[in-house]
Amino acid sequence: MYKRVLLKLSGEALSNDKNIFDRKILEDLSLQIKEIVAMGVEVAIVVGGGNFVRGKMAEELNIERSQVDNMGMLGTVINALAIQGALEMMGVETRVQTAVEMTKVAEPYIPRRAIRHLEKGRVVIFGAGTGYAFFSTDTAAALRASEIGADVILMGKNGVDGVYNDDPKVNPDAIKYENLSYMEVLQKQLQVMDSTATSMCMDNNIDLIVFNMNEKNNIIKAVKGESNGTKVTVGG
Repeated sequence: MYKRVLLKLSGEALSNDKNIFDRKILEDLSLQIKEIVAMGVEVAIVVGGGNFVRGKMAEELNIERSQVDNMGMLGTVINALAIQGALEMMGVETRVQTAVEMTKVAEPYIPRRAIRHLEKGRVVIFGAGTGYAFFSTDTAAALRASEIGADVILMGKNGVDGVYNDDPKVNPDAIKYENLSYMEVLQKQLQVMDSTATSMCMDNNIDLIVFNMNEKNNIIKAVKGESNGTKVTVGG
């Protein structure tokens, strides 16, 4: 079982077809995290903002990419606050830290303070990505995991149970990988996370587990090493 984990969530994982937030998803997520914290595991979270804004909107709206990325960073903070609210309703102590300072709603991101919160059993949720445009929240997850000394990044996918050689939603014959090395991910150009994030995880020897968020208790299983997803490591 891992001691310190970073859970990477997409913004879409918190929503459904009708609503930006799905109450049941937030409650289930919070219950799993509460159980993980009770097991003595330190939990940090990086959440995306895709349920609000995605990079492709720059072209659709005729807005500069950097501006759209700024909009997306604000979306991640909204998601972080939603997760915080759901966790605290379950009695889990949390802190939100943001890379873009907004001290009325969250703490500024300070690595040592984040580590101290984790050591005290608090869940720390990182918002606003890296704080810079042109960097994905995957890169933010790899960066934060490196800075806080996380053992593993748990990457919850929406309806996909691991890494495949092709899109399993389009190609029913797509082959799933059980184990991969980061070098294989880069060489095969697999759509796990962007190359910057992949290289950072490889350089800092951080494991990555890709699993299906929609399967019951799959976050708990991933923490215990019982996930049926894909595990990516330096050695493969």
